[in-house]
Amino acid sequence: MTKEVSIIDLVKVIRSKNAGPFEVTFDIIFKDKETYEKVKKTKVITKELIAKLYHVPIEKVLYFVEFDPANAIKATIVRPVDSGSIGETDVYGAQQHAPLLEIKIPFEE
Repeated sequence: MTKEVSIIDLVKVIRSKNAGPFEVTFDIIFKDKETYEKVKKTKVITKELIAKLYHVPIEKVLYFVEFDPANAIKATIVRPVDSGSIGETDVYGAQQHAPLLEIKIPFEE
């Protein structure tokens, strides 16, 4: 039987941070190798999903990596407003991970 599980229940850490003044990076670090491998196999978290969640063209998703040594998925996008510029609301990029919290993963029981 398959059920949808919130990403929050599967991870140890979800965070965002600056990757320089023009980019923000996201880390989704899973609780363990088994969970990470199951989520990776679903192909739910993709470069396309990151673009959709952050309302940016796919070309603005500069990096998308399934990083096996850390049981993590990492992505980097172009910041909509440069860090520290007028109109920018999160200088450190530390509050940009919220859209990732809405991800649902189909999980086999």
